[in-house]
Amino acid sequence: MSTCCRLHVTVRTARGLFVSRRHARLCGHLPLSQSLSTGTPLRNDFFKDLESQFSAMRKKASDALPGSSWSPLQINANLPPERADIVIVGGGVVGWSIAYWLKQKERVRGGVKVLVVEKDLTYSQASTVLSAGGIRQQFSLPENIHLSLASADFMRNINEHLGVLNEDPVDLQFNQSGYLFLASEEAAHIMEENYNTQRNAGAKVSLLSPTQLKEKFPWMNTDGVALASHGLENEGWFDPWTLLNAFRRKALSMGAIQCCGEVTALKCTTSRILSADGDEMDLRRIGSVKVQMPNSLEYQPVECAIVVNAAGASSARLPEMLGIPLPVEPRKRYVYVVHCPDGPGLDTPFLVDYSGVYFRRDGLGGNYIAGMSPEEGEEPDTSNLEVDHQFFEDKVWPRLASRVPAFEKLKVTSAWAGFYDYNTLDQNGIIGMHPLINNMYFATGFSGHGLQHSPAVGRSVAELILDGDFTTLNLSGLGFRRVLAQEPMLERNIV
Repeated sequence: MSTCCRLHVTVRTARGLFVSRRHARLCGHLPLSQSLSTGTPLRNDFFKDLESQFSAMRKKASDALPGSSWSPLQINANLPPERADIVIVGGGVVGWSIAYWLKQKERVRGGVKVLVVEKDLTYSQASTVLSAGGIRQQFSLPENIHLSLASADFMRNINEHLGVLNEDPVDLQFNQSGYLFLASEEAAHIMEENYNTQRNAGAKVSLLSPTQLKEKFPWMNTDGVALASHGLENEGWFDPWTLLNAFRRKALSMGAIQCCGEVTALKCTTSRILSADGDEMDLRRIGSVKVQMPNSLEYQPVECAIVVNAAGASSARLPEMLGIPLPVEPRKRYVYVVHCPDGPGLDTPFLVDYSGVYFRRDGLGGNYIAGMSPEEGEEPDTSNLEVDHQFFEDKVWPRLASRVPAFEKLKVTSAWAGFYDYNTLDQNGIIGMHPLINNMYFATGFSGHGLQHSPAVGRSVAELILDGDFTTLNLSGLGFRRVLAQEPMLERNIV
């Protein structure tokens, strides 16, 4: 009977469970001969396991003491901070340029806490990296010309601005082959007017007759061309991805904070004011933004003093949260990569034909990129970034081959699509503070030239925020007031 009782003796494990030795033997878990032995490896293993669990318990208790970093709640390391001085919505090239210039202009290192919120850090659908990468001074508005001149100067000296200690220098692959615009007889007078504006603003541009054009570019068919305008310096193309990463790398090295997420709500206060005409108006001020984490229900409210809308093609969503319309929408544009061994050579400029088609050289080996904007009534679906190859066959190729006969034998090797942040009012950027939201600034609506203007736009927005006004370039004409007044500043040279 005593033997039987011994077989039913239970052993308390470190986990507080009681296990029957007889039951364990019957289940095959614990041989009886080992369980009754006092010097077997099993008993040693049991005490080792017990000691390790006690050690873990002691460590956990120590971590829970005041002053330790232990917490029963798991903290998501990717959450943005709870407070920031300035939240920039949109981590494209414009957003990161603004972040860089804010950190560059801060009077005390770390004095301005800048948070950049970008919903897709892979940039797989970002307008920046899906653009043709051109820069030109050949605009019709002085503001755009000055933006281009300032940005080109920045790019020529980019390592003085965006170089990071112990990191590789920035190589934009800036090819300054110029832009070449062609005008028909009907539009030649407009080209002459634009030329005078550009020269007065300081741009180096020359006009070419059809005869001069043929002499300079013998591979071109000049039929129908009445006048051409060629940029002599500070024009060409560069690598958009490199510029974006250079701004981002430098801003992060200076203390800017990056967050992968999407701003889905704005918390603001409202006060009633009287306009100059005696009308009552609501003046809003944003107190915080709600940052939704990707693929998660988790979110973080971020208190802030200023919000900058640099969200590109989707920038209209932000003011719409406050019931304020913004005339900026996505417009899809196709870029086709073609191969033509007998095409124009190394002196090929970025050519823009009066028919709307454009092309430029893409590296060496007879590669080019080409495209054109569709007619207003033929805008493609913006719910995806699928490429319409029939558009090239029907619209782009015939015009290319007409202007450059060698392109009759080209072959399309690849293609992609990207979005313009298209300003439906006047195809110009909106830069500055909203009159009725006194701490929301805009840098959007550039309609295809945001990339090339990003260095100068970033500096201008930083001046508005930190200095209270534009100090280098007067861009007040591109402010939000013209949107409210419905007074467009039309840009004639949109590609």
